[in-house]
Amino acid sequence: MKKSILTGLVAITALSGKAQVVADSVAIGAGYTHQVWYSLGAGAQGTAPKNNWDVAFEASGFGSTIHINSVNGVMLWNYPNADTSGWSTVDTTGLHTWSARWNSDTSWALGAMGRYADPTNAIDLDWGKYNMTTHIITGDSLYIIKLGDGSYKKLWIRGLASGTYTFRYANIDGTGLQNATLAKSGYVGKNFGYYSLQTNTALDREPVSSAWDLLFTQHTAFIPSAYTVTGVVANVGVEVAKLAAIPNKNTYVDYGSATFSTAINTIGYNWKTFSGSSFVVQDSLLFFVKPVNGDIWKVIFTGFGGSASGKYYFTKEKLYTNTSAVAGNEEASMSVALYPNPSNGQGVTVVYSVAGGAQQATMQVTDMTGRVLLYEPLKTNAGLQQYHLLPGTLPQGMYVVSISAAGSISQQKLIIN
Repeated sequence: MKKSILTGLVAITALSGKAQVVADSVAIGAGYTHQVWYSLGAGAQGTAPKNNWDVAFEASGFGSTIHINSVNGVMLWNYPNADTSGWSTVDTTGLHTWSARWNSDTSWALGAMGRYADPTNAIDLDWGKYNMTTHIITGDSLYIIKLGDGSYKKLWIRGLASGTYTFRYANIDGTGLQNATLAKSGYVGKNFGYYSLQTNTALDREPVSSAWDLLFTQHTAFIPSAYTVTGVVANVGVEVAKLAAIPNKNTYVDYGSATFSTAINTIGYNWKTFSGSSFVVQDSLLFFVKPVNGDIWKVIFTGFGGSASGKYYFTKEKLYTNTSAVAGNEEASMSVALYPNPSNGQGVTVVYSVAGGAQQATMQVTDMTGRVLLYEPLKTNAGLQQYHLLPGTLPQGMYVVSISAAGSISQQKLIIN
């Protein structure tokens, strides 16, 4: 009965004339040369060439994952023949037999360097080891990276200390050696800081995370092997529900019955298909999108221009406004840590701090498909706070823990053995 009443109230609210359907479009250029960060409330917030970077370093809080620009042809392999002591003798013999490493297509928190950590080792972060006393990550792995221009480099992420990544790269024979750094402080409020190994340049490419909801771009999907697709991915903490076979999609507003996911590829690419000489958008398909501020929008794609224009056509309609959002423009800065991690069956303590006048904070735990397993309100008192996940709360597996407050999000990977 309660659900029926809620559904009726949702329908009445949405159809009362307060909602307005807006037709909009986003263009990423002929040949899909750019990517566009987009806010449902404010439109495009930034654009950048898709191919001007090679690696991206997570800039948030305790984050340490590193992405590769796979849509520009960048590929990555972990060097199997030696640890960092073998830097001077690295070669690519047998590379065709090595398994390539890829960014996750469901979570920003799992980059190609960071996604392959040993789940049985609490201090292993894939590319390096974490010191629980000094909070320094020391690189212990070497990589071979193929760049978009077809050249090969050897790469060593040497460490992350006091918010600064240090790394080294060179041609396979050791020539062209570069020692570089990238400081998180240069990317405050952003998801990633970017770097081009081809031009030896750090890049500031994206808007602050609180300014955008969706990224219109090419990305790598696994269907089943790695393949470049053109679509839409969601920002950290943005939830999306995909509803198919809705015959009355233009009037359908029952988001209360929808299942939302934080998998960044929930919208993805397959809302369209190529038919003959043009793209056809799936009929009877819609998306409900819930940005970090708690509002709810309905998005329906109406057309796609393909590589000739790289233009997406869609309508958007705001169905719900969250009136409990933080007043003013104050943003919360936060830090998050989990211990023990991995957990061998014992409880897990989530330690976090939120500042900047946040009136509310939430914690969400999702599995690797983006399915929400736990959603809890958190205290927003000043200083360090703790939340305890009791033993047995989560089954064995890998999860992403997201803390949200005042438009800011911090994510950490959690492993339960």
